[in-house]
Amino acid sequence: MRRVLRSSVLALATISAVVLSGCSSGTQVDDIFSAGGWPGMHADARNSDTSPVTGSRELSFAWSRPLGGPVANYASVAASGQIFITARTEKGCNLFSYQMDSGRKRWCRQLAPGVVASTPIVDGAANVYVGENGAINSFNEYGQLRWRTPVVGTPLSAQFTGDGNLLFITQLGQINVVDTQTGQKVVAPYDLVPPPSVAEGATVDILPDDKGLSGCFFGAPDCPVANMPAIDLESGKFYFTFFAPGAPAAELVAMKYSGGDNPAITQEWSSDALPGGSASSPDLSADGSVVYTNDNWGTLWAIDSATGDPKWSYDIGYAAAGSPSTSADGLIIPAGGLDGHLLALQDKGDHAELVWERKDLLQLGVPAQTAGSTGYAVVREGTDGLAMLTFDTGTGETLDQDTLPGAKGFTVGTSVGPKGEVLTPTLLGELFVLR
Repeated sequence: MRRVLRSSVLALATISAVVLSGCSSGTQVDDIFSAGGWPGMHADARNSDTSPVTGSRELSFAWSRPLGGPVANYASVAASGQIFITARTEKGCNLFSYQMDSGRKRWCRQLAPGVVASTPIVDGAANVYVGENGAINSFNEYGQLRWRTPVVGTPLSAQFTGDGNLLFITQLGQINVVDTQTGQKVVAPYDLVPPPSVAEGATVDILPDDKGLSGCFFGAPDCPVANMPAIDLESGKFYFTFFAPGAPAAELVAMKYSGGDNPAITQEWSSDALPGGSASSPDLSADGSVVYTNDNWGTLWAIDSATGDPKWSYDIGYAAAGSPSTSADGLIIPAGGLDGHLLALQDKGDHAELVWERKDLLQLGVPAQTAGSTGYAVVREGTDGLAMLTFDTGTGETLDQDTLPGAKGFTVGTSVGPKGEVLTPTLLGELFVLR
């Protein structure tokens, strides 16, 4: 059930001594996510899909914007309310920034097509960090390039570390940590998939940076790492799923980044407890002791973060198409799916208890929880329409329901702005904002 993860890296040498502060040695640093808004894909370092904002129980449609192509990830929101989102467009811009109040485009940039797989992550100064084919980039709030750092593969959504650096994993399995000010690599890249040896180098083709990228959404074998890591800022441990070459399914993996003067990446454990593997991002309990993750067969798992051993599992009745929303007190609301309904579970330590469920609703998005026991999820309306449901997270009771005009299919994430605005992009490529 549990075994040590083998790595192709023989030594992890420090490339740069440029770090912002000590990490994982008892020194507390400010969580860069505390700036407000919804600065990363799943809101915070533990991938909770929650917001400290007291959510409104009565929303109304504010505006929507077509993005010119499909969207695969959430919209990020800076503390100022500035919105960042990526899309797969045939030509022109594929990274966009909008003003929250008006929906006016502030700026846009054209990057390589792989940018669609990366949710921008925003720091307290509204600098944004986003991946593309073969590189990670940083832009300031005005859209000006700060730096560009080449990597192997396409960086998926990143996380800030406890010492203020940026950690990300490409879909090809390369882990990097870079300085947010310069883009310089803080440690040597850690390759989960062994690169070709010197002897093989002359006969093995170099993998293209977008290899397997289209399969990441489904957790296909040619996309070894298909999701965003959850990171414990105090310990530096981070968790993600990894589809190793030749393996029957993706496994849940724990590794550790230690910052300070001698930063390094080290292995912890890997677990094959997930039947059928998983493609969704894991999330951490508020105290960092439990990792929650879906398998591909309709079960939610709670895994001991220290050992990789299962604590409990719960059959939610469908294969979730995303990560659950997990509150600080252990209320877990799974994402929707092709035939997914809305329900809530409570972590009781050695088992999960059903708090409520709404089988009358077809959930077609990823839920978000806010303070004030208020949650949001996209549900089917009519025969093929979509609506934003506002509900009481304690009881599941419907508080409000607002049509997303013209929206069809699925949505790919729900974000909450600094003033309680609710944002959701559709897979087909339109961003909706309610407030």
